[in-house]
Amino acid sequence: MEDLKTTILNYVVDEYLDDPDEELTFDSPLISAGIVDSFSMVSLKRFLENKYSISLPDDRATPEAFDTVNKIAALVTEFMNK
Repeated sequence: MEDLKTTILNYVVDEYLDDPDEELTFDSPLISAGIVDSFSMVSLKRFLENKYSISLPDDRATPEAFDTVNKIAALVTEFMNK
């Protein structure tokens, strides 16, 4: 699970942060802090689906579910185990 969280965190830092030195943790708000917007959320969802060979239903890929790395990892893990 730590590898999954680190992969997600690194993707967010590489793709969406203007300042790569900005500190993000697994619990940092992503959507509510404006780091990830709706367009970015779609690309993050696509990245996760491709990387982990899963399908995340749109009704589960909500802003609330994508607001922290921990929440995203929990969602991905749920669908990896199906």
